[in-house]
Formats: sequence, C-alpha cells, structure tokens
Amino acid sequence: MKELIWKILLVLAGIGNLLNALWMLIDPEGWFFELPAAVPDFGPLNVHMVRDLGALFLTWAGLHFWAAFAPRLRATLLAIMAIWYLQHALVHVFDTARGLVGPEHWIIDLPMVYVPALIYAFFSLYFARQTELPA
Repeated sequence: MKELIWKILLVLAGIGNLLNALWMLIDPEGWFFELPAAVPDFGPLNVHMVRDLGALFLTWAGLHFWAAFAPRLRATLLAIMAIWYLQHALVHVFDTARGLVGPEHWIIDLPMVYVPALIYAFFSLYFARQTELPA
C-alpha cells in the first residue's frame, strides 16, 4: 500500500511538472505574466530562458515518472531534483536579500520555491535511508 501511495504522489508530481513545462514551452509569455508568482519582478521577459526552463521541467516530469516506477532509483532521482531546487531557492534568497525584489517575495516564493526545495531534500534523504546500496 505504501508503495502505491508513493507511485501516485510521484506520478501526480510528474503531471504537475509536465503541465508547467508544456505551458512554458507553448506559451512562455502567458506563463511569465500569468503565473501567480510575480515572475516579472525579477526582470523582463526572456522567451528563450522561459523555454529553457520549460525543457528543464519536462526533464523533471520524466524523472518523477521514472522514480514512480523504479523504487531502487528513487533516492538518486529525487536527489538530482533536490540539488536543483535547493540551488534555485538559494538564488531566490540571494536576489530577495540583495533587494532585487521586494520583501514580499519571502512569502510569494514560499510555496513554489522554498517549500519544494525542502520537500525534495527531505524525501531524497528519506529514500536514501530506505534504499540498500549494493556493496
């Protein structure tokens, strides 16, 4: 039962990443201006960069689907994502602390930047402890 729950959660996360990726790749302007995360506060629209990040989220979708059906690789796949999410969060900390964006971004960025970084870090460590490594 526990394995089924993990599969479902990872597939749902994969679908979320896939939908975000498709939005970024198909309609970068819409994503940039309509995402409720005040993305324009960080600088002007760069369509190429939004699509580059869309390709990254497409990769994340694939890694989620892979992790859902490959329990022995889950720790590694989630650790790869955690590394990026933690670095991404640190960039937001740096930019908010230096005043590039207003202090309201501590709250705005909480649900989609800081919380995911902590979740991916936690679960990559959780699965690393659950996975028996070969000798």
